[in-house]
Amino acid sequence: MGEPSFWDNPSKAQEITQAVDGLKKEVDTYNSLASRLDDMEVIYEMITEEYDESLEKEMEDTLKTVEADVEHLELGMLLSGEYDKNNAILTLHAGAGGTEAQDWTEMLLRMFTRFAEKENFTVEMLDYLPGDEAGVKSATIQINGLNAYGFMRSEKGVHRLVRISPFDSNARRHTSFAAVDVMPEIDDTVKVEVNMDDVRVDTYRASGAGGQHVNKTSSAVRMTHEPTGIIVQCQTQRSQIQNRERCMQLLRAKLYEYEKRKQDAKINDLAGDYQAIEWGSQIRSYVFQPYTLVKDHRTNFESGNVQAVMDGEIEGFIEAYLRSQQKKV
Repeated sequence: MGEPSFWDNPSKAQEITQAVDGLKKEVDTYNSLASRLDDMEVIYEMITEEYDESLEKEMEDTLKTVEADVEHLELGMLLSGEYDKNNAILTLHAGAGGTEAQDWTEMLLRMFTRFAEKENFTVEMLDYLPGDEAGVKSATIQINGLNAYGFMRSEKGVHRLVRISPFDSNARRHTSFAAVDVMPEIDDTVKVEVNMDDVRVDTYRASGAGGQHVNKTSSAVRMTHEPTGIIVQCQTQRSQIQNRERCMQLLRAKLYEYEKRKQDAKINDLAGDYQAIEWGSQIRSYVFQPYTLVKDHRTNFESGNVQAVMDGEIEGFIEAYLRSQQKKV
């Protein structure tokens, strides 16, 4: 028997395929830009020889699409971090406020999913804990695609919602919070030592969507890294073995982020500061009433089209954040 083929690993093969697709998309965009610029040059020469209103309109429309594509390529050039090209793991937690906060968390989950779809990323649900009446208490998703982490790391922090709550019979205005944590998926080439003697593994019955399989076997897995207090869990896979594997991936990513923060901050005890980062840093406000405005407090970038933002149009916020980070380097 020969050595096992690299493509015998489905997850690794999918990762390579996604990376190739992402690079092909960038090359296609560049070639399309070059072609349209040539077309614009021809149209310009025609207009200078004999003015034609329809040609002028065509040139203006082409210029707009060219500018949009150039901005997108520039955005990709801002992603120079060590793991910016990796897949992204997002964990969302509802803040205090019961159903209103849980509904807000689900709205954010939809926003990130819509953005991923616009970028031709794929989204995988790793863990999902539904709210008591509506919404989501917590959820973990993995966004797969070239530069997924580079884009999504701008979303780490606390997101604040101000609106008239549909769950308040008196139609009062409520302020809700949800925390978003973002980590890169760490592949096997990055060495993250995990001593399993320090990890408590618990199994339990899965809950939520999943058909007849759910709640019949203890397939869900929770891992607690006792030295740091980091907890990860996964219940969306069909078997306990699959959930255990995904939990290990999450734990390695969390431990990597833990050590990276500790080094960056040059402190010995990160646990308390980690909580402060998650729940004490309000990065963006989404105001539905009495006016409509989404404002990022780190960059002052804002949009008055709240509905578009909630439908996944967050590119402007991401670009503003990446440009602000580049200035700090």
